[in-house]
Amino acid sequence: MVDNKYKYSDITEKIIGCSLNIHKQLGNGFPEVIYQRCLEIEFKKSNLKFKKEFEIPVFYNNIEVGKRRADFIVENVVLVELKAIQNIDDYCISQVLNYLKAFKIEVGLLINFGEKSLRFKRLINTINKN
Repeated sequence: MVDNKYKYSDITEKIIGCSLNIHKQLGNGFPEVIYQRCLEIEFKKSNLKFKKEFEIPVFYNNIEVGKRRADFIVENVVLVELKAIQNIDDYCISQVLNYLKAFKIEVGLLINFGEKSLRFKRLINTINKN
């Protein structure tokens, strides 16, 4: 059920549904790349527009110091970062929050396929709000 109090809840609900389908079929224990490939298939089946491994440069004092790559940008408004680890920790959350700032995207989903049950966190970038 879409909760209109959350921005882009219609999109995030579809993303989570796709992820649940994958986790139900595969369970945990595969490398992240397997879940990423499956999610790409699910997104196509759900008619979600996405960019996979979308890359942007990172600047410090107007000097490019590296690049960051998001697993998915869905419908140009939701960043999706995948993990296949035992537990989501503060580092994972900080990574997604930094990606949201760098990509100037407001809503992000951190999805972990590595636990017995699928786990996800919805994160909000309050710095670059649209």
